[in-house]
Amino acid sequence: MPEKILVVEDEISLQETLAYSLKKEGYSVEAVDNGRSALETARKMKPDLIVLDIMLPEMDGFEVARILRKEMTTAILMLTARDDEIDRVVGLEVGADDYLTKPFSMRELIARVKAQLRRTRLLREELGQNTEAAAHEVLAFDNLTINLTRREVTLNEAPLQLKPKEYELLLFLAEHRRQMLSREFILERVWGWGYIGDSRTVDVHVRWLRQKIEATPSEPKRIVTVRGGGYRFEG
Repeated sequence: MPEKILVVEDEISLQETLAYSLKKEGYSVEAVDNGRSALETARKMKPDLIVLDIMLPEMDGFEVARILRKEMTTAILMLTARDDEIDRVVGLEVGADDYLTKPFSMRELIARVKAQLRRTRLLREELGQNTEAAAHEVLAFDNLTINLTRREVTLNEAPLQLKPKEYELLLFLAEHRRQMLSREFILERVWGWGYIGDSRTVDVHVRWLRQKIEATPSEPKRIVTVRGGGYRFEG
């Protein structure tokens, strides 16, 4: 069964180009031109990936991503006409997995789409292979626990609201407790080797995690910075 992609783009000529190019690659594609239709279609379609423009009528891409992130873990590739770092940070904050600035080549977009879908497949395969073994698997670090089966993190027995990438990053760090992990290695393993971005993405997510799991985020004890190297999870 072909993987499903939802294209959300109000510029009709670009929408049609995106849909045509993705269908040529063998994907099943639906396309809409506004934020509200994006929500309705995503809920019915349950796509494997959403290509989401930021500037949309009725509801912008940031709000669409923010709402969908509470409902599903579908990969989101955001598109924008502005090369603004604030946009990139906000996009990541609301749960986007990747970010592409217009104008872009269709070749680059296809490469990023394939990278995100490849990563989604690998995660599903790993989950399927490990479901039985991990039925009762919980990683515990004093008052912080990670329930692998439920994909739930608690602090002082209270659940933490983590974005999908925050959870994946925390789990990866926890599974490599007390090991120094470079930013590049973390980026490759958590975001995927095909992710086209830089190590600042890791720094941003580490900062968000520290705000949620550290007693004093400015003086972290759990996720510590290794000077000139990367990060180390102490538990």
